[in-house]
Amino acid sequence: MSAVAVPAAGPAARMTMIQALRSAMDVMLERDPNVVIYGEDVGYFGGVFRCTEGLQARHGRTRVFDAPISEGGIVGSAIGMAAYGLRPVVEIQFADYVYPAYDQIVSEAARLRYRSVGDFTAPITIRMPCGGGIYGGQTHSQSPEVLFTHVCGLRTVMPSNPYDAKGLLIASIECDDPVIFLEPKRLYNGPFDGHHERPLVPWSKHPLGEVPEGYYTVPLESAAVRRGGADLTVLAYGTMVYVAEAAAAETGIDAEIVDLRSLWPLDLDTIVASVKKTGRCVVVHEATRSSGFGAELVSLVQEHCFFHLEAPIERVTGWDTPYPHAQEWAYFPGPQRVGAAMRRTMEA
Repeated sequence: MSAVAVPAAGPAARMTMIQALRSAMDVMLERDPNVVIYGEDVGYFGGVFRCTEGLQARHGRTRVFDAPISEGGIVGSAIGMAAYGLRPVVEIQFADYVYPAYDQIVSEAARLRYRSVGDFTAPITIRMPCGGGIYGGQTHSQSPEVLFTHVCGLRTVMPSNPYDAKGLLIASIECDDPVIFLEPKRLYNGPFDGHHERPLVPWSKHPLGEVPEGYYTVPLESAAVRRGGADLTVLAYGTMVYVAEAAAAETGIDAEIVDLRSLWPLDLDTIVASVKKTGRCVVVHEATRSSGFGAELVSLVQEHCFFHLEAPIERVTGWDTPYPHAQEWAYFPGPQRVGAAMRRTMEA
């Protein structure tokens, strides 16, 4: 898979992230007869979040179909299909349900290229909604990204907007490596800045809600600077990109916000360039703190930018507890907590 973006051609339309993901799968089903899509309720029903709605009617029951409630079976069968030349796109209904499939992902999909000395690959895309902010409680709100970034042989991706979601999903489907494609479900219908007491802002009112209707890719391993700034760098991904934007606006701190997009492999050059410019860094993610992906980011910044740092690196995360239903917003890293970390970094 090339790291060079393929520019979009043709007309664009306003889309939610759900519609953009559906459009990506529709495009790839049309372009590549080896693409198949399946999972629990994915076919006739169109998925619990309707990401695959209408695809079975359009492309047929042999291309888009339902699977039994068996995550290990879904991923295991996808590995076999991939070894024989297909490109399965499978959905785990919630990221919280992926654990029964973890052995298949780690022991088989991630290792297939290496153990076969390149004779076989596992071009599988495993989609899964992740994160909280929807009152889903501990079994529908988890952010397990670090369980996959730790595994050599896997790629881990998390888009933050409809434009990137479509381009990254197409790039993932075309990639010959297995890709864990995490979708922050709180962003499905609009950007969310952590202010749950405010009305939802739809993607139709956001620039990144304009999505080309045809084929294009966003390169894997590429970060994006969402907001330029000179005071400090915020490293974020998924929903936390918008929380960081809100925190910068509310504190008045000129923060440069880097949306990682591809968690692993990582666009280290963009991170290093930003931190060397600003001299300060705040890392933000929704997952639990201990051994979270933020620890890896802090380590990399310390390793590559030590002599440019003007203050200790701050980390804002979820707490080391199950995701609470009753105390959702005490757990969720909102703009107040992120803003406080920004101030500490500027005052150090």
